[in-house]
Amino acid sequence: MSQPEKKEKIEKPEKIPAMGLLEKQIEAMLFVSPQPVSAKEIAGYLGVSEERAERAVKTVKAVLEKDHGLTLIYESDGWRMATAKELRDIIEEFANAVSLQRVRLSRASLETLSVIAYNQPVTRSEIEAIRSVRCDRVVDTLLKHGLVRVAGRKKSIGSPLLFRTTDRFLEIFGLADIHSLPSLEELRNSLGDDEEAFAEMTASQERLPEETEE
Repeated sequence: MSQPEKKEKIEKPEKIPAMGLLEKQIEAMLFVSPQPVSAKEIAGYLGVSEERAERAVKTVKAVLEKDHGLTLIYESDGWRMATAKELRDIIEEFANAVSLQRVRLSRASLETLSVIAYNQPVTRSEIEAIRSVRCDRVVDTLLKHGLVRVAGRKKSIGSPLLFRTTDRFLEIFGLADIHSLPSLEELRNSLGDDEEAFAEMTASQERLPEETEE
C-alpha cells in the first residue's frame, strides 16, 4: 500500500513591519546626514529611547532592502544610507559620468593643467617656474577632480612629487592618449586671433629636462 505523499511545508515570507512616523523621520535624517548617525544620537534628536530608535532603524533597513535600491549600513558606531550592494557597478559608472559633466575649471586651473600635460612628469616648483605664480591650491583642485595624479618623486634634493595627467583628463578632453595633445600650429589655428590665449597656451609647452620617477 502506497504511502501518502508528504506535502512540503511552505514557509511564509517574513513580514516586514510598516513604516510609522518615527521610521520615516529616521529615514529622512540618514538620507541628509553626510556621516554615520548612532542610535543614541537618533534617540536624543527624536526624544525616544535608544532601544526604540534601534528597532526603528532596523525596520527602515528591512523596508529599504526589500523593495528599494538603498540600504543602511553600520560603520563608525553609526548608521548611514548607501546604495544596495548589487547596484554598485552601475551606480559607480553613473556617478563618474555625472561628475565628468560637473567639472568647471578656472583659467588658472586650465593653464596649470596644460603645463602638466605638456611637461609631465613635472614638479610643483617647475609648474610655478613656468607660470611665474604659486600653484599649490590649483594643483590641489586638479587632484581633487581626478585630472592629475602623483606619479612618484623626482630624484633630486628634497625628492619633490611629480605630477601627471590621468585617464580622466583624456576622457574629458576627448583624447585617445597624451600624444594626441594639439601641436603649436594646431593651437594657433584653433585660437585664431586670440594672441593672449595663444601665448598662455604655448608657454605651457616650454620643455623641461626629462624627469626620472622612482
